[in-house]
Amino acid sequence: MTLLRRYRGAVVGILALVIFGLLPLVSLHIPWVLPGTVDVVNSTGTLEVLALCFMFAGVALGYDLMFGFTGLLSLGPVLYFAAGAYVFDIAVTRWSWPLVPALALTAGVAVVLALILGAVALRVDGIAFAMVTLAFAQAFFFLIENNPHNLTGGDTGLALSDLRLPSLLSGAVSNTRNLYWIAFAFLVVTFAVVWLVTESVTGHIFVAIRENERRLDVLGIRPFRFKLLSFVLSSLIAAGGGVVYVLVIGTAVPSAVAATTVTISILIMVVLGGAGTRWGAVVGAMAYVYLQQFLVKVSGEPSFTTMPAILRVPLSQPQFLLGAIFVLFVLFVPGGLAGLIGRLGAKRDTTLPQPRRGIASMVKGLKK
Repeated sequence: MTLLRRYRGAVVGILALVIFGLLPLVSLHIPWVLPGTVDVVNSTGTLEVLALCFMFAGVALGYDLMFGFTGLLSLGPVLYFAAGAYVFDIAVTRWSWPLVPALALTAGVAVVLALILGAVALRVDGIAFAMVTLAFAQAFFFLIENNPHNLTGGDTGLALSDLRLPSLLSGAVSNTRNLYWIAFAFLVVTFAVVWLVTESVTGHIFVAIRENERRLDVLGIRPFRFKLLSFVLSSLIAAGGGVVYVLVIGTAVPSAVAATTVTISILIMVVLGGAGTRWGAVVGAMAYVYLQQFLVKVSGEPSFTTMPAILRVPLSQPQFLLGAIFVLFVLFVPGGLAGLIGRLGAKRDTTLPQPRRGIASMVKGLKK
């Protein structure tokens, strides 16, 4: 039993990999549960929604690396998400670049942007840092809306051309299964990277910065470069999410990839799942996107108009319901879903797991 508890996370992770990896091969009809227009597991609509769940889960996980582990409240992750979407889209559609060079350009632009803007924003702390990142994000939103040199398409957005893409990726409808696996692979790779970083000495320094940055200064460890590293990694993951988004949806529109509401949604995903827990951000993001799409589906059902007003009115406003759920979680479920499950598990277990290393022991280990 102790061994099972010790490797419980690994077992759940392996099961999730197998189940979600094989899901596109399952033709199972599940009425009133699936978010797609057709209640079949491997239908085009369901797989597209699940691909969006995986994509946003990866972006939320990257944001959690900066917010949950390092304690940096940024309101600008949407800038890098939009940059990834638009740079990749422009390279493939406007300049007719092949897939690999377009990906390399997107990664390079994301890293350079994050290094420059992060170095500026991290000169301040707290709410000032949040406001500076928000200002950068808003400036980028207006930039792509103004359609510079006719590159971004302005308000109407830029549809992705699939002429230079591999045949496995050309066509969001005909290759939904492949795009589903790409989004799932993005989440798996992101989780592996975040796990490796947070379990390393660098990850321990991230947590130490979150808990008491001044103590690191006293010990001779300069937090700035570690905060910048966390910022850049998070931004690069967000840019990767932007690329996956364009592949799955087939277009980049400012209101969908660059609006401040996207940042707020990512923040809500992390808080709902539990900041600083890795898998909490994944579960929170998938639940948020799933509910968002499912509630839209419910409001479009023919029987919806016959519901009592007390149900019909709130169900017709999915964002209102998600906002209400968020408020309830903040008030009554501290620590999000991860905190709730942790407390329930602690009550069931006779022997509690060993707590994570505190900041004192982390710093002591670093000094050695």
